[in-house]
Amino acid sequence: MTNNDVMVRVEGLRKSYGTVEAVRGVSLDVHRGQVVVVIGPSGCGKSTFLRCVNLLETPSAGTLQVGDRTIDFNAAHTMPRGRDLARFRARIGMVFQQFDLFPHMTALGNVMSGPMIVKKMREQEAEAIARNLLAKVGLTDFTARFPRELSGGQQQRVAIARAMAMEPELMLFDEVTSALDPELVGEVLDVMKELALEGTTMIVVTHEMAFARDVADHVVVMDAGQVVEQGPATEVLLQPKNARTVSFLARFHSTIGDRKS
Repeated sequence: MTNNDVMVRVEGLRKSYGTVEAVRGVSLDVHRGQVVVVIGPSGCGKSTFLRCVNLLETPSAGTLQVGDRTIDFNAAHTMPRGRDLARFRARIGMVFQQFDLFPHMTALGNVMSGPMIVKKMREQEAEAIARNLLAKVGLTDFTARFPRELSGGQQQRVAIARAMAMEPELMLFDEVTSALDPELVGEVLDVMKELALEGTTMIVVTHEMAFARDVADHVVVMDAGQVVEQGPATEVLLQPKNARTVSFLARFHSTIGDRKS
C-alpha cells in the first residue's frame, strides 16, 4: 500500500487529564478499506484514543490526519470549532457501547435524522436511504418500532445504520457488543463483518478476539496508554512478540485458536 491509500494517520497522539496521561504517544496508519482492531486490557486508553480520532476528546499533543485534513495539536489554536468541527465529524461515523438512539423516534426516524438535520436532505430521499440501510442490517420489519420495543442487538444495528446514513469515510466502533447479552453479540458482529467485506474503512475497539482474528487486517495492542505491539492480525494474535501482549492474549487462547474454516 502507498501513502495515497492512507485514510487515517496518527502520529505521537497524546491525551492527558490533569496529571494522568491516558494516551501516550500513539502512532498508527489506517489504509482505505482496512479493518484495524485495537485490543488491550480495560482502562488502557483504547476508547480514549478512538474518541480523540473523532475529536470527541481534544488531544493534548500529536497530529491527526483524516483523509485530506491534517490537524497539528502541537500548535496553538488548531482544534476545529463550530461548523468546521461538524464538517470534520461528518466524515466519521461512530458507534458506541451504549446505543444512544433517540427514544422518541422510530428506527426509521433515527436513521433518517442525520441526513435530514445535518445534510438538509429531503425527507423522501432520506427515507429511501434509511429503509435501504435498515434492510442491510436485517431490520426491514422493524422500521416503525421505537428503541424501547427493540432488543439490545436490534438497537445496536439501528445505531450502525444511523452512522452509515451519513456516508462516512471512516467508521469507528467502540466496544459495541460489550453491553449486549451474549446471544445477541453475533448479530451485531455479522453486520460489522459485512461492512468489512464491502471495503468499509474501520477502526474497532473490542474484546471479541474471534472477530479480530477473522476480520482484522491489522491489530494494535495497547497497554497503559501506549501501543506495545501492532501488525497483521495473524502475527499479533497467533505469534505475539511483546510480553504484555502474550499475557493479555493468554486468557483468550481457546477463542483465538478456534479459527473458522
